[in-house]
Amino acid sequence: MAGADENHGAVKLANFRETTNRRALKDIKNFVGAPSFPCAANKRQLKEVVCGNNDSVIPRRPITRQFASTLASKSQQSHGETSNKHGQITGNEKHNPIIIDEDVPMVEESEEMEECELVEEITMEDIVIDSAQDIDIGDVGNPLAVVDYVDDIYNYYRRVEASSCVHPDYMSNQFDINDKMRAILIDWLVEVHYKFELMEETLYLTVNIIDRFLSRQAVVRKKLQLVGVTAMLLACKYEEVSVPVVDDLVTISDRAYTRKEVLDMEKSIVKTLQFNTSVPTPFVFLRRFLKAAGSEKKLELLSSFIIELSLVEYQMLKFQPSLLAAAAIYTAQCSLKGFKFWTRTCEQYTMYTEDQLLECSKMMVGFHRNAGSGKLTGVHRKYSTSKFGFAGKSYPALFLLDNRL
Repeated sequence: MAGADENHGAVKLANFRETTNRRALKDIKNFVGAPSFPCAANKRQLKEVVCGNNDSVIPRRPITRQFASTLASKSQQSHGETSNKHGQITGNEKHNPIIIDEDVPMVEESEEMEECELVEEITMEDIVIDSAQDIDIGDVGNPLAVVDYVDDIYNYYRRVEASSCVHPDYMSNQFDINDKMRAILIDWLVEVHYKFELMEETLYLTVNIIDRFLSRQAVVRKKLQLVGVTAMLLACKYEEVSVPVVDDLVTISDRAYTRKEVLDMEKSIVKTLQFNTSVPTPFVFLRRFLKAAGSEKKLELLSSFIIELSLVEYQMLKFQPSLLAAAAIYTAQCSLKGFKFWTRTCEQYTMYTEDQLLECSKMMVGFHRNAGSGKLTGVHRKYSTSKFGFAGKSYPALFLLDNRL
């Protein structure tokens, strides 16, 4: 045990064996596979009892008069054992001797039981408290991490994220476009975003602007691509240091639109959205939740791959940005580890339990499985390159689709 030297010489409990039909000290997991707690260990000084040829050791409990007499009477009746002058109960050589030292004080039974309950209560409380980690403690000296304000920032994001969401059935108000056309547009924009080497957050904001605009304004299908490139122009102006010029976007759209049409659409979008482009997208939550997950590069890339697959899917609009981010990380962890994995730290910082993520996660597993097939493979091709660690070729967590789990 890691803290054995600190706990007054207490040793590992290799094999716990009750010597009577009543339990003196229940195994409360404070010896095997758990941290030591000096505050609990000091409550009762532990001694060893070595059982014959057996190498196992058990912690000594205070011997009460009632317990000592019970041991003596039961041993004499069952094995014909007799007590020697040193207080040792001996009997048939086939049985291991139980050693009782004369210097062990006799205490009242009520005091002993009360003490045992106190040790268990303190120990179990400490285990629960220590189960989640403070992910910001290593960034206290880093001004860019804004440790003093980061919790307030994300609490604000959680309060306002609903305002950045759209009705999950807004396409029913469109008369000339549908969800499949939206998927084609966003899959194409993923490739445009990659070609221009734009920042990750730009793609998320672009998709958000498109959905919020289409949920409020009817658009004919021949103008849908114009909405897409203009939304990306606006997102670039908000997120990027170096913004693509309008002529670049006209060229990338195969000159289907003029410069004037792009600028006119830009005015229409910002008026419809009331110039509100400062909204929490899944990206801002993804950054924070990856830190809570103790992220490495492989997990980061796979989580990004899974959540970009979800951006293309219209049906994922029913989930809030924070839940999408948490579910993507959970799905990625399950895929990499091969089993369900969601820590108390992840649960604390995402505010989502594993059960709350399962519905979204199962849908993501389906998208992951089918990413390389079909007509819309832009995200899969992007993440199948060495630049993105070949995350697109990873094996999906298909076991999550088993309803028996």
